[in-house]
Amino acid sequence: MRGRPRWGRRLGLALLALLVAVAGFAVYVDGTLARVPALPSDSEASSEGTNWLIVGSDSRANLTAEQRKEYATGDPESELTDTIMLLHTGSGPTTLVSIPRDSIVDIPGKGRHKINSAYGRGGGADGGGPELLVRTVENATGLRIDHYVEIGFLGIVSVVDAVGGVEMCVPEAIKDPKAALDIKAGCQTLDQATALGYVRTRATASSDFGRVERQRAFISALLDKATSPSTLFNPFRIVPLATGLSSSVAVDGGTHVWHLAQLGLAMRGLSDGVSTTVPVRDGAVNWDRTRAKALFDALAADERPPENALGP
Repeated sequence: MRGRPRWGRRLGLALLALLVAVAGFAVYVDGTLARVPALPSDSEASSEGTNWLIVGSDSRANLTAEQRKEYATGDPESELTDTIMLLHTGSGPTTLVSIPRDSIVDIPGKGRHKINSAYGRGGGADGGGPELLVRTVENATGLRIDHYVEIGFLGIVSVVDAVGGVEMCVPEAIKDPKAALDIKAGCQTLDQATALGYVRTRATASSDFGRVERQRAFISALLDKATSPSTLFNPFRIVPLATGLSSSVAVDGGTHVWHLAQLGLAMRGLSDGVSTTVPVRDGAVNWDRTRAKALFDALAADERPPENALGP
């Protein structure tokens, strides 16, 4: 009896070793995340649930000259936020709200300008740009931002490559040399170059409003793929994904890798949630204050927004 293998014990030890390795890898990745001062310590905003500010920076700083040419991103000097989205989670439905980058809002201490310039007016990542952007969004929406995550062009390329492409059903063909994009309508797998062009292009009849709809659909599909079992339990995908994120994503000081996992899982709940744009009253883009207030008041109370408060 003593010579009989104790398979149960061996299996338990193997599982324990695996858990230790996974935990150790998570701690390692968390330690490599870039952290920026983003959440104002003196914020007076208050709301129920949890609010994420998801920012896509148009920074080309980490792209090589060859990559800038391949992806048609232009020169590396830009410091604007190309994509701004607010994700709300709580007891109500998960809600993803696109904030048009040309929205005219009050930027604290700077006057009324397009919201995508708030980052640059704050001096960029090293000068508090994210914090001024968060202050601007909190002032405009009345919501307290709990987490901040920023991803640049290279980050999108790295993540799409790590998960083996993103499956999407594209409603219309788009050809845009300025975004290095030539895509047919229909369901297909987007590689990194096509995905980047797809979220950047404005070469459609609906221009910016169609663009933010594509961005929401893409981000949802990307995070759905990133948190799928085929990715999470495949070391050849999860390791490049984790290391790619750690080198291309910036978060606030209180956000950790496990929070990012929660973000990904929350995005999977959007199929039963709400995906919309801030309602606007003209193409300037000035918000429809009455409808926008109804939208953000509902989120502040952790409730489903009324249908007439959904944009554009």
